[in-house]
Amino acid sequence: MFSWKGWFANVLAILGFVGLLVVRSAEHDPDLWHVAPADTARTGKPNDALAAPVGTTRVNPDIELSLVSKPSIELLAALDAVALGEPRVEVVAGGIEAGKITYVQRSAIIGFPDYISVSTIETTDGNGLILWSRSRYGYSDLGVNRARLERWLGQAGLL
Repeated sequence: MFSWKGWFANVLAILGFVGLLVVRSAEHDPDLWHVAPADTARTGKPNDALAAPVGTTRVNPDIELSLVSKPSIELLAALDAVALGEPRVEVVAGGIEAGKITYVQRSAIIGFPDYISVSTIETTDGNGLILWSRSRYGYSDLGVNRARLERWLGQAGLL
């Protein structure tokens, strides 16, 4: 006997499985995700976080960083070591020598990708980093991107 409830449950299960495949197999287009965090135009959705020295970005950062006297490449190298020590993190584009790196970190269960772009900044007042962490999917990230930036910066001794 035909059951609408059973049919509907099967359709939902199939759609969920297809959605999971789409999320897990999403390609990382460097032209889209490897951006300069200082020039970012944020969407206004609560699914990203920006960390930077005040006055170095188009918009106010969520996390204010200080400029320091260390070379900016040393700062980026310290952050890179922390980032690559995290689970499910890989480099999408860039490198330490280029002064700009974009990482992707996937969530543990479903594999949602978050992109983290980091660039160096050098001013007459000192050197620093600008970091922008954002979710590829969804409206809210429940604070995950900000927590990631605080954790990475703290572990690298930059916060």
